[in-house]
Amino acid sequence: MTTVLTPASPLTAADRCDRCGAQAYLRVVLLSGGELLFCAHHGRKFEPELKKIAAEIQDETERLTAPKASPDEER
Repeated sequence: MTTVLTPASPLTAADRCDRCGAQAYLRVVLLSGGELLFCAHHGRKFEPELKKIAAEIQDETERLTAPKASPDEER
């Protein structure tokens, strides 16, 4: 997925995929205005079509594979 670096706010657990309702990791800002949110699965599935209509794509799928902080590191 091609990522455009934008000052957009990070996606949170409250952001849900417009296709299936799972947690969203991609925000697609449309050329026509508005935005769509997708989970990683649907973002990959629709990538070719999204690239044609997107002004920007905010891709946070790397958060799925990022190492989690241990409880000791969070203190």
